[in-house]
Amino acid sequence: MKKISFLSLLLLVFLTCENCVYGQTKNTSNIDFNELSEDFLKRIKMDKDTKEIQETLANTTIEELENKLDTDAKKLAFWVNIYNGFIQVILKDNPELYNDRGSFFKKEQIEIAGEMVSFAKIEHGIIRKSQWEYGLGMIRKWFPNKFERKLRVKERDYRIHFALNCGAKDCPPVAIYEWERLDEQFDKGTERYLESTTDYNSEKKEVAVTSLFNWFRGDFGCKSGVKDILKKYELIPTTKGIDLIYKNYDWTLDLDNFIEL
Repeated sequence: MKKISFLSLLLLVFLTCENCVYGQTKNTSNIDFNELSEDFLKRIKMDKDTKEIQETLANTTIEELENKLDTDAKKLAFWVNIYNGFIQVILKDNPELYNDRGSFFKKEQIEIAGEMVSFAKIEHGIIRKSQWEYGLGMIRKWFPNKFERKLRVKERDYRIHFALNCGAKDCPPVAIYEWERLDEQFDKGTERYLESTTDYNSEKKEVAVTSLFNWFRGDFGCKSGVKDILKKYELIPTTKGIDLIYKNYDWTLDLDNFIEL
């Protein structure tokens, strides 16, 4: 039998080794995906390389994500961080992609669990529970695929609209979300965003609000729901007899917009 040299044996072990990606392993069964998503944004914020984290996300499985992200809080914290992180990563390298936003959000350009997914899939399919993106929050998708069915939330939370950053000037700023205190962070982020974008005119009994309330009206409970939300955050004195006016949305590209919540 032909002898194998020591160096050849080492090379063989190296080539077959699974211990090569993030945290020393390609086996993602021991990965905390929520911590991984937080680290992703922390590295982006500090302008550090995220290649290993992206490789870990690509090399995991749908089953691992489904098992680890076993509550809506974990799912929302993870996917909002991932969405916001990839917006920063992709548009910093290719800002010209934002010239055609429709194509940009629909393009399958994020590799997760061996599949290429789009920003639209993450937002409307997973975070908004398989909503048709043009359905104003009132029409579900008919045939979502396995990726979406396995990983989507069980219940919609309107506050995600004040957490997702799509790269534009009028988008909510980027926070690093932790599932253990997600409810507190979502409330703070919602209050902060609405206070900065809402203008109430007591004389005219009109309130000018973000267009997000119009585009996703079903997520908010339509006009009556929007007024209830504005009243909850003390931005209008009453829900009776007040008209809603939707502001224009500033789509100017604006990256590195981080905050602490």
